[in-house]
Amino acid sequence: MWRHFLSGLWKDNPVLTLMLGLCPTLAVTTAVTNALGMAAAACFVLVGSNVLVSLLGRFFPKKIRIPCFIVIIASFVTTVELLMKAFRPDLDKALGIFIPLIVVNCIILGRAEAFAYRNRPLASLLDGLGMGIGFGIALLILGAVRELFGAGKFLDIPVTTAFSGAPGAVMEPIGLLVLPPGAFIVLGLVLAARQAARDRLKERSRRARFGG
Repeated sequence: MWRHFLSGLWKDNPVLTLMLGLCPTLAVTTAVTNALGMAAAACFVLVGSNVLVSLLGRFFPKKIRIPCFIVIIASFVTTVELLMKAFRPDLDKALGIFIPLIVVNCIILGRAEAFAYRNRPLASLLDGLGMGIGFGIALLILGAVRELFGAGKFLDIPVTTAFSGAPGAVMEPIGLLVLPPGAFIVLGLVLAARQAARDRLKERSRRARFGG
C-alpha cells in the first residue's frame, strides 16, 4: 500500500520524472515561500480530489467522468483560494493566477483519471499525498536554488556575504536565475543531477548483483 505514497516522491515524481505541472513549477519558484504555498495548495487539492473521485467515481457516467472530475477539483481549488485570500493575502497575490489554474493542472486531473478512478480511497489518498509531496519537493529545490543564488536570500532573509554583494563576497547574486530563462536553466540542472544519481544507483546495484 505504501508503494503508492513512495512512488510519487522519487520514481514517479510528477515534475522530475513525469514532467507534469511545469507551468506553475517554473513560474512560482522565484522564492521558497511561493514554492511552499503552491506545494501546500496542490497537495491539498490532490489528496481531496483523489479521495472524492475514488468514493464517487463509480456513480459517474463514463462519457462525462472528466467534467465530473473537474467539478470536484474546482471545488477544492476554490476552497484553497478563499482560505489563502482570508489568511495569506500576500501569498495569494504572489501566486496570482496559478492558484485558480490548479483546476487544469495535469498532475491533479491525471491522477484522478489514471489512479483514483480505479482504486480504493486509502490507496488514492496515499497516491495523492505522495504526488503532492513529490511536487512540493521539486518546487522547493527549484525555489531554494533560484532564491539563494539568484537573489542572495532564503525565505526572504538575506544570507551570508557570499551572496550579498558586500566587499569580499565570494559571488554576486545571479539575477538571471530569478528570470524566466533561469527557471529552465535550474530545472535542466536539477534533472541532470537526478539522472546522474539514478545512473550511479543503478551501477552500484549492478555491481552488487554481479560481484563487480
